[in-house]
Amino acid sequence: MTTAAASQIAQLRSSIATVIKGKDEAIALAVIALLARGHLLIEDVPGVGKTTLAHALARSFNCSFQRVQFTSDLLPSDVIGISVFNQLEQRFEFKPGPIFAHIVLADEINRTTPKTQSALLEAMNEAQVTVDNHTHPLPQPFMVLATQNPIEHHGTYPLPESQLDRFLLRIRMGYPSRASEKEILRNHAGSTLVDVLRPVMEARDVVAMQEAVSRVPVDESLLDYALEIVEATRRTERLTLGVSPRGSLMLQRAAQARAFLEGRDFCLPDDFKQLILPVFAHRVVVNTRFASTQKKSEQAEAILSEIVESTRVPL
Repeated sequence: MTTAAASQIAQLRSSIATVIKGKDEAIALAVIALLARGHLLIEDVPGVGKTTLAHALARSFNCSFQRVQFTSDLLPSDVIGISVFNQLEQRFEFKPGPIFAHIVLADEINRTTPKTQSALLEAMNEAQVTVDNHTHPLPQPFMVLATQNPIEHHGTYPLPESQLDRFLLRIRMGYPSRASEKEILRNHAGSTLVDVLRPVMEARDVVAMQEAVSRVPVDESLLDYALEIVEATRRTERLTLGVSPRGSLMLQRAAQARAFLEGRDFCLPDDFKQLILPVFAHRVVVNTRFASTQKKSEQAEAILSEIVESTRVPL
């Protein structure tokens, strides 16, 4: 990593941290998702800063930003756009929807119907949308940052497996510590600090960093280590759905981004190990025969943790 890139990343993390107090790990994972050309799903109860994190990330670099409030009556065309007939020119014109932005905040994504949720699939996987047989590329960098309430809450639609698989990471914000919450009360009361954030880098800087991340070398032993864990998720009876090949690729990209974030031009076993839960937990499905009183997400994380602990780490 160049000195300029290291400085910009430090400024990016510092900028977000001025708004999101005491959540360094969540901030680091959000930056990892951005550097790895991935999408981020933040799942937690209302009021813990999910939307604020999205706003802070978007305002910290010079980019276009759109927020879509997902509701039960939202239509796919409200997200991707629609073709409108131009009577003067006697032809259809495409009117882009809010998906055409560098960062798209899909707020409370699990409060809309599966049909509208699926409108994001092509955009998230291929950075383009197809309307009336015409393909429209999305700006680069492109990132969907979605928030959702736990599925136990009323009025939510569980995201289908195909949708979850498009997200590089799923994270939780969690409640702040007592000291962090006290600082929030002291400094944030009556103010919106997100509005005063200034960009610390340009969109082209992010694209350059993403390209540099893709070039971070990964040793063969680390690939074997990751695949051993992946194959274990497919063999165990406790999971009816193991990690997909896309999940394997996502883990590698996230590990490369973590190495880059820490200023290294090589990956370590810890880069993979520390990212197993946020990358894999939302991609697996727990077998109902082994269900417990725990939440499904917590069961999945517990099973994955056992698999990780039983897998030999390469030297």
